[in-house]
Amino acid sequence: MKFKLIIALVTDEKTDEVTEAGRKAGATGCTVITAARGEGLNPPKTFFGLTLEGQRDVALFLVEAHMSRSILEAIGEAGQFDDEAGTGVAFQIDIEDAVGLSSQLPEIKREIEDKI
Repeated sequence: MKFKLIIALVTDEKTDEVTEAGRKAGATGCTVITAARGEGLNPPKTFFGLTLEGQRDVALFLVEAHMSRSILEAIGEAGQFDDEAGTGVAFQIDIEDAVGLSSQLPEIKREIEDKI
């Protein structure tokens, strides 16, 4: 079985929507790293050296390769990444190998059979 890692860099207020969309699209779990800082085309505004921008979260989804594109699209739609500048970005990378997924494999296999 092949896996992809979807990494979503998302504004704090959109994190719950993005993780829920990933689950509905077939992700069996998600890890969220809070309090990340990001900068896009325009540098964030500061006031006496303090950033006025809200915090960002990093959501990590380890998903089966056949389902990765639909999950990625669902995440992007939920986070409104293409609709509004600065809301976030998501991308996927190949995973060479993984351990610790034995409890999730039956569900992943069932999801794949339903989608293929």
